Amino acid sequence: MKIIILGAGQVGGTLAEHLAREENDITVVDTDAKKLRDLHTKLDIRTVTGAGSYPIVLRQAGCEDADMLIAVTNSDEINMIACQVAHTLFRTPTKIARVRATAYLTRKGLFAHEAIPIDVLISPEQVVTDHVRRLIEHPGALQVLEFAGGLVQLVAVKAFYGGPLVGQDLAFLRRHMPNVDTRVAAIYRRNRPIIPRGDTVIEADDEVFFLAARRDIRAVMSELRRVERDFRRVVIAGGGNIGERLAEHLEHSHQVKIIEHSLERCTTLSERLDRTVVLHGSATSKRLLEEENIEECDIFCALTNDDEVNIMSSLLAKRLGAKKVLTLINNAAYVDLVQGGEIDIAISPQQATI
Repeated sequence: MKIIILGAGQVGGTLAEHLAREENDITVVDTDAKKLRDLHTKLDIRTVTGAGSYPIVLRQAGCEDADMLIAVTNSDEINMIACQVAHTLFRTPTKIARVRATAYLTRKGLFAHEAIPIDVLISPEQVVTDHVRRLIEHPGALQVLEFAGGLVQLVAVKAFYGGPLVGQDLAFLRRHMPNVDTRVAAIYRRNRPIIPRGDTVIEADDEVFFLAARRDIRAVMSELRRVERDFRRVVIAGGGNIGERLAEHLEHSHQVKIIEHSLERCTTLSERLDRTVVLHGSATSKRLLEEENIEECDIFCALTNDDEVNIMSSLLAKRLGAKKVLTLINNAAYVDLVQGGEIDIAISPQQATI
Protein backbone atom coordinates (compact mmCIF):
# COMPACT_ATOMS: atom_id res chain seq x y z
CA MET A 1 0.00 0.00 0.00
CA LYS A 2 1.27 3.46 -0.88
CA ILE A 3 0.91 5.75 2.14
CA ILE A 4 1.84 9.42 2.60
CA ILE A 5 2.43 10.65 6.16
CA LEU A 6 2.38 14.39 6.81
CA GLY A 7 4.42 15.27 9.89
CA ALA A 8 7.69 13.75 11.08
CA GLY A 9 7.08 14.28 14.79
CA GLN A 10 6.72 11.53 17.38
CA VAL A 11 3.42 10.23 16.04
CA GLY A 12 4.41 10.55 12.39
CA GLY A 13 7.79 8.93 12.99
CA THR A 14 6.30 6.06 14.97
CA LEU A 15 3.65 5.52 12.30
CA ALA A 16 6.29 5.45 9.58
CA GLU A 17 8.31 2.89 11.54
CA HIS A 18 5.33 0.58 12.10
CA LEU A 19 3.97 0.84 8.56
CA ALA A 20 7.38 0.48 6.87
CA ARG A 21 7.94 -2.69 8.87
CA GLU A 22 4.80 -4.10 7.20
CA GLU A 23 6.37 -3.51 3.77
CA ASN A 24 4.22 -0.54 2.80
CA ASP A 25 5.53 2.14 0.44
CA ILE A 26 5.93 5.09 2.83
CA THR A 27 6.60 8.76 2.07
CA VAL A 28 6.96 11.25 4.94
CA VAL A 29 6.48 14.99 4.37
CA ASP A 30 7.66 17.69 6.78
CA THR A 31 9.12 21.19 6.74
CA ASP A 32 11.95 20.11 9.07
CA ALA A 33 14.71 18.65 6.88
CA LYS A 34 16.69 17.39 9.89
CA LYS A 35 13.80 15.28 11.18
CA LEU A 36 13.38 13.82 7.72
CA ARG A 37 17.09 12.99 7.46
CA ASP A 38 16.98 11.24 10.83
CA LEU A 39 13.98 9.16 9.74
CA HIS A 40 15.50 8.35 6.36
CA THR A 41 18.70 7.18 8.05
CA LYS A 42 16.97 4.51 10.12
CA LEU A 43 14.02 3.59 7.88
CA ASP A 44 13.64 2.48 4.27
CA ILE A 45 11.26 5.29 3.33
CA ARG A 46 11.05 8.25 0.98
CA THR A 47 10.96 11.82 2.33
CA VAL A 48 9.84 15.15 0.89
CA THR A 49 10.62 18.54 2.44
CA GLY A 50 7.80 21.07 2.28
CA ALA A 51 4.40 22.14 3.60
CA GLY A 52 2.02 19.19 3.52
CA SER A 53 -1.00 21.26 2.52
CA TYR A 54 0.60 22.60 -0.70
CA PRO A 55 -0.63 20.84 -3.87
CA ILE A 56 2.86 20.84 -5.41
CA VAL A 57 4.33 19.17 -2.33
CA LEU A 58 1.60 16.53 -2.26
CA ARG A 59 2.24 15.85 -5.94
CA GLN A 60 5.98 15.44 -5.25
CA ALA A 61 5.08 13.00 -2.48
CA GLY A 62 3.12 10.89 -4.97
CA CYS A 63 -0.41 11.78 -3.92
CA GLU A 64 -1.71 11.16 -7.45
CA ASP A 65 -1.57 7.38 -6.94
CA ALA A 66 -1.43 7.12 -3.14
CA ASP A 67 -3.83 4.78 -1.37
CA MET A 68 -3.86 6.71 1.90
CA LEU A 69 -2.95 10.10 3.34
CA ILE A 70 -2.27 10.40 7.09
CA ALA A 71 -2.02 14.02 8.25
CA VAL A 72 -0.47 14.24 11.72
CA THR A 73 1.37 17.57 11.68
CA ASN A 74 1.20 19.87 14.72
CA SER A 75 -1.33 22.10 12.95
CA ASP A 76 -5.01 21.13 12.82
CA GLU A 77 -5.53 23.54 9.94
CA ILE A 78 -2.73 22.07 7.81
CA ASN A 79 -4.06 18.56 8.46
CA MET A 80 -7.59 19.53 7.41
CA ILE A 81 -6.52 21.49 4.32
CA ALA A 82 -4.19 18.69 3.22
CA CYS A 83 -7.10 16.22 3.30
CA GLN A 84 -9.25 18.66 1.33
CA VAL A 85 -6.53 19.16 -1.31
CA ALA A 86 -5.85 15.41 -1.54
CA HIS A 87 -9.56 14.76 -2.08
CA THR A 88 -10.21 17.58 -4.55
CA LEU A 89 -7.09 17.36 -6.71
CA PHE A 90 -5.91 13.77 -6.35
CA ARG A 91 -8.99 11.78 -5.26
CA THR A 92 -6.98 10.00 -2.57
CA PRO A 93 -9.20 7.09 -1.42
CA THR A 94 -8.54 7.24 2.34
CA LYS A 95 -7.71 10.36 4.33
CA ILE A 96 -6.87 10.30 8.05
CA ALA A 97 -6.26 13.48 10.05
CA ARG A 98 -5.28 14.41 13.57
CA VAL A 99 -7.39 17.25 14.95
CA ARG A 100 -6.90 18.45 18.52
CA ALA A 101 -9.01 21.59 18.93
CA THR A 102 -12.38 21.01 20.58
CA ALA A 103 -13.76 23.95 18.59
CA TYR A 104 -13.54 21.79 15.45
CA LEU A 105 -14.52 18.48 17.01
CA THR A 106 -17.83 19.73 18.42
CA ARG A 107 -19.14 21.03 15.07
CA LYS A 108 -21.47 18.37 13.72
CA GLY A 109 -21.12 17.69 10.01
CA LEU A 110 -17.87 19.62 9.62
CA PHE A 111 -15.97 16.51 8.56
CA ALA A 112 -18.65 15.05 6.31
CA HIS A 113 -17.62 13.99 2.82
CA GLU A 114 -19.28 17.01 1.23
CA ALA A 115 -17.60 19.41 3.71
CA ILE A 116 -14.03 18.63 4.85
CA PRO A 117 -13.59 15.08 3.51
CA ILE A 118 -11.77 13.26 6.32
CA ASP A 119 -12.50 9.53 6.47
CA VAL A 120 -10.96 8.88 9.89
CA LEU A 121 -10.62 11.62 12.49
CA ILE A 122 -8.06 11.21 15.27
CA SER A 123 -8.19 13.28 18.45
CA PRO A 124 -5.12 12.17 20.47
CA GLU A 125 -6.29 13.77 23.69
CA GLN A 126 -9.68 12.07 23.41
CA VAL A 127 -8.00 8.75 22.57
CA VAL A 128 -5.82 9.00 25.70
CA THR A 129 -8.78 10.10 27.83
CA ASP A 130 -10.85 7.12 26.67
CA HIS A 131 -7.89 4.80 27.24
CA VAL A 132 -7.43 5.99 30.84
CA ARG A 133 -11.18 5.86 31.47
CA ARG A 134 -11.36 2.21 30.37
CA LEU A 135 -8.44 1.30 32.64
CA ILE A 136 -10.21 2.94 35.57
CA GLU A 137 -13.40 1.04 34.72
CA HIS A 138 -11.45 -2.26 34.76
CA PRO A 139 -9.21 -2.28 37.87
CA GLY A 140 -6.24 -4.60 37.37
CA ALA A 141 -6.12 -4.26 33.57
CA LEU A 142 -2.93 -3.08 31.86
CA GLN A 143 -4.60 -2.29 28.54
CA VAL A 144 -8.19 -2.15 27.32
CA LEU A 145 -9.10 -1.76 23.64
CA GLU A 146 -12.64 -1.67 22.29
CA PHE A 147 -14.09 -3.22 19.15
CA ALA A 148 -17.58 -3.37 17.61
CA GLY A 149 -18.64 -0.14 19.26
CA GLY A 150 -17.47 -1.30 22.68
CA LEU A 151 -19.38 -4.60 22.68
CA VAL A 152 -16.10 -6.55 22.53
CA GLN A 153 -12.91 -5.66 24.39
CA LEU A 154 -9.29 -6.77 24.21
CA VAL A 155 -7.87 -6.70 27.74
CA ALA A 156 -4.33 -7.26 28.99
CA VAL A 157 -3.77 -8.43 32.57
CA LYS A 158 -0.84 -9.80 34.54
CA ALA A 159 -1.49 -13.32 35.86
CA PHE A 160 -0.95 -13.68 39.61
CA TYR A 161 -0.37 -16.69 41.85
CA GLY A 162 -3.72 -17.99 43.04
CA GLY A 163 -5.63 -17.28 39.83
CA PRO A 164 -7.64 -20.39 38.82
CA LEU A 165 -6.06 -20.43 35.34
CA VAL A 166 -2.46 -19.98 36.55
CA GLY A 167 -0.69 -23.32 36.19
CA GLN A 168 -3.41 -24.62 33.86
CA ASP A 169 -3.47 -24.95 30.08
CA LEU A 170 -5.70 -22.64 28.04
CA ALA A 171 -8.11 -25.47 27.22
CA PHE A 172 -9.02 -25.44 30.93
CA LEU A 173 -10.55 -21.98 30.51
CA ARG A 174 -13.21 -23.28 28.12
CA ARG A 175 -13.99 -26.22 30.42
CA HIS A 176 -14.08 -24.00 33.50
CA MET A 177 -16.23 -21.27 31.88
CA PRO A 178 -18.36 -23.07 29.25
CA ASN A 179 -20.86 -20.22 28.96
CA VAL A 180 -18.30 -17.48 28.32
CA ASP A 181 -16.99 -16.97 24.80
CA THR A 182 -13.40 -15.75 25.17
CA ARG A 183 -10.12 -16.16 23.31
CA VAL A 184 -6.56 -15.62 24.50
CA ALA A 185 -4.97 -13.61 21.69
CA ALA A 186 -1.39 -13.31 22.96
CA ILE A 187 0.86 -13.95 25.95
CA TYR A 188 4.00 -12.03 26.93
CA ARG A 189 6.35 -13.96 29.19
CA ARG A 190 9.49 -12.20 30.42
CA ASN A 191 9.02 -9.59 27.65
CA ARG A 192 8.85 -12.20 24.90
CA PRO A 193 5.68 -13.01 22.91
CA ILE A 194 4.19 -16.50 22.97
CA ILE A 195 1.64 -17.72 20.43
CA PRO A 196 -1.13 -19.27 22.57
CA ARG A 197 -2.38 -22.79 21.88
CA GLY A 198 -4.75 -25.04 23.75
CA ASP A 199 -1.88 -26.76 25.59
CA THR A 200 -0.11 -23.50 26.53
CA VAL A 201 0.20 -23.27 30.32
CA ILE A 202 -0.29 -19.86 31.96
CA GLU A 203 2.47 -18.93 34.41
CA ALA A 204 2.45 -16.31 37.15
CA ASP A 205 3.57 -12.86 35.90
CA ASP A 206 2.55 -13.64 32.31
CA GLU A 207 0.87 -10.71 30.55
CA VAL A 208 -2.23 -12.26 29.01
CA PHE A 209 -4.24 -10.55 26.25
CA PHE A 210 -7.76 -11.89 25.86
CA LEU A 211 -10.87 -11.02 23.84
CA ALA A 212 -14.35 -11.20 25.35
CA ALA A 213 -17.69 -9.46 25.41
CA ARG A 214 -17.74 -6.40 27.67
CA ARG A 215 -20.14 -8.11 30.09
CA ASP A 216 -17.73 -11.05 30.57
CA ILE A 217 -14.48 -9.13 31.08
CA ARG A 218 -14.57 -9.14 34.87
CA ALA A 219 -15.32 -12.88 35.00
CA VAL A 220 -12.39 -13.74 32.72
CA MET A 221 -10.04 -11.44 34.66
CA SER A 222 -10.96 -13.31 37.85
CA GLU A 223 -9.51 -16.49 36.28
CA LEU A 224 -6.08 -14.86 36.06
CA ARG A 225 -5.83 -12.72 39.19
CA ARG A 226 -7.65 -11.59 42.28
CA VAL A 227 -10.43 -9.21 41.26
CA GLU A 228 -9.76 -5.72 42.58
CA ARG A 229 -12.39 -3.47 44.08
CA ASP A 230 -13.80 -0.76 41.84
CA PHE A 231 -11.89 2.50 41.97
CA ARG A 232 -13.86 5.20 43.79
CA ARG A 233 -11.35 7.89 44.78
CA VAL A 234 -9.41 9.35 41.84
CA VAL A 235 -6.70 12.02 42.00
CA ILE A 236 -5.65 13.62 38.70
CA ALA A 237 -2.37 15.52 38.41
CA GLY A 238 -2.69 18.02 35.58
CA GLY A 239 -5.75 20.04 34.63
CA GLY A 240 -5.10 20.20 30.89
CA ASN A 241 -7.49 18.94 28.25
CA ILE A 242 -6.96 15.28 29.13
CA GLY A 243 -7.32 15.85 32.87
CA GLU A 244 -10.43 17.98 32.39
CA ARG A 245 -12.11 15.49 30.04
CA LEU A 246 -11.36 12.59 32.36
CA ALA A 247 -12.71 14.45 35.39
CA GLU A 248 -15.83 15.44 33.46
CA HIS A 249 -16.50 11.81 32.62
CA LEU A 250 -15.80 10.43 36.10
CA GLU A 251 -17.09 13.09 38.47
CA HIS A 252 -20.68 11.80 38.64
CA SER A 253 -19.63 8.25 39.52
CA HIS A 254 -16.32 8.77 41.38
CA GLN A 255 -14.80 11.12 43.94
CA VAL A 256 -12.43 13.18 41.79
CA LYS A 257 -9.73 15.71 42.67
CA ILE A 258 -7.55 17.62 40.19
CA ILE A 259 -4.19 19.16 41.09
CA GLU A 260 -3.22 22.02 38.75
CA HIS A 261 -0.26 24.42 39.13
CA SER A 262 -1.82 27.29 37.12
CA LEU A 263 -4.19 29.44 39.18
CA GLU A 264 -5.89 30.74 36.04
CA ARG A 265 -6.50 27.21 34.80
CA CYS A 266 -7.82 26.22 38.25
CA THR A 267 -10.42 28.99 37.99
CA THR A 268 -11.49 27.74 34.57
CA LEU A 269 -11.74 24.13 35.77
CA SER A 270 -13.79 25.07 38.82
CA GLU A 271 -16.27 26.85 36.55
CA ARG A 272 -16.57 24.00 34.05
CA LEU A 273 -16.67 20.98 36.38
CA ASP A 274 -19.61 20.24 38.67
CA ARG A 275 -18.41 17.90 41.41
CA THR A 276 -14.65 17.75 40.98
CA VAL A 277 -12.47 19.27 43.71
CA VAL A 278 -9.89 21.55 42.05
CA LEU A 279 -6.64 22.07 43.99
CA HIS A 280 -4.06 24.73 43.19
CA GLY A 281 -0.51 23.48 43.69
CA SER A 282 2.22 21.14 42.51
CA ALA A 283 1.58 17.42 42.15
CA THR A 284 5.17 16.83 43.31
CA SER A 285 4.48 18.54 46.66
CA LYS A 286 4.65 15.95 49.44
CA ARG A 287 2.84 18.30 51.79
CA LEU A 288 -0.08 18.80 49.40
CA LEU A 289 -0.47 15.08 48.74
CA GLU A 290 -0.42 14.31 52.46
CA GLU A 291 -2.96 17.06 53.20
CA GLU A 292 -5.28 15.55 50.59
CA ASN A 293 -4.98 12.06 52.15
CA ILE A 294 -3.28 10.48 49.16
CA GLU A 295 -3.12 7.19 51.09
CA GLU A 296 -6.91 6.91 50.65
CA CYS A 297 -6.66 7.35 46.87
CA ASP A 298 -7.58 4.31 44.77
CA ILE A 299 -5.77 5.54 41.66
CA PHE A 300 -3.47 8.51 41.04
CA CYS A 301 -3.37 9.62 37.38
CA ALA A 302 -0.41 11.81 36.38
CA LEU A 303 -1.57 13.51 33.17
CA THR A 304 0.50 16.70 32.83
CA ASN A 305 2.49 17.46 29.67
CA ASP A 306 5.79 17.09 31.56
CA ASP A 307 7.24 13.56 31.75
CA GLU A 308 9.44 14.35 34.74
CA VAL A 309 6.54 15.77 36.74
CA ASN A 310 4.40 12.77 35.84
CA ILE A 311 7.05 10.24 36.83
CA MET A 312 8.13 11.98 40.04
CA SER A 313 4.58 12.73 41.22
CA SER A 314 3.57 9.11 40.54
CA LEU A 315 6.52 7.73 42.50
CA LEU A 316 5.80 10.12 45.36
CA ALA A 317 2.08 9.26 45.42
CA LYS A 318 2.90 5.55 45.46
CA ARG A 319 5.39 5.97 48.31
CA LEU A 320 2.78 7.93 50.27
CA GLY A 321 0.21 5.15 49.97
CA ALA A 322 -1.77 5.57 46.74
CA LYS A 323 -3.06 2.10 45.85
CA LYS A 324 -2.33 2.40 42.14
CA VAL A 325 -0.61 4.98 39.93
CA LEU A 326 -1.08 5.62 36.21
CA THR A 327 1.46 7.78 34.40
CA LEU A 328 1.28 9.56 31.04
CA ILE A 329 4.70 9.53 29.35
CA ASN A 330 5.19 11.41 26.09
CA ASN A 331 8.61 9.91 25.39
CA ALA A 332 7.66 6.39 24.30
CA ALA A 333 11.18 5.12 25.04
CA TYR A 334 10.56 5.65 28.77
CA VAL A 335 7.37 3.57 28.95
CA ASP A 336 8.96 0.13 29.26
CA LEU A 337 11.59 1.50 31.64
CA VAL A 338 9.12 2.67 34.28
CA GLN A 339 6.12 0.34 34.00
CA GLY A 340 5.98 -2.64 36.30
CA GLY A 341 7.99 -1.14 39.16
CA GLU A 342 6.41 1.38 41.48
CA ILE A 343 4.51 2.79 38.50
CA ASP A 344 1.67 0.37 37.80
CA ILE A 345 0.60 1.60 34.36
CA ALA A 346 2.53 3.81 31.93
CA ILE A 347 0.77 5.23 28.87
CA SER A 348 2.33 6.67 25.73
CA PRO A 349 0.03 9.03 23.77
CA GLN A 350 1.79 8.02 20.54
CA GLN A 351 1.22 4.31 21.11
CA ALA A 352 -2.37 4.88 22.24
CA THR A 353 -3.11 6.94 19.12
CA ILE A 354 -1.54 4.43 16.75
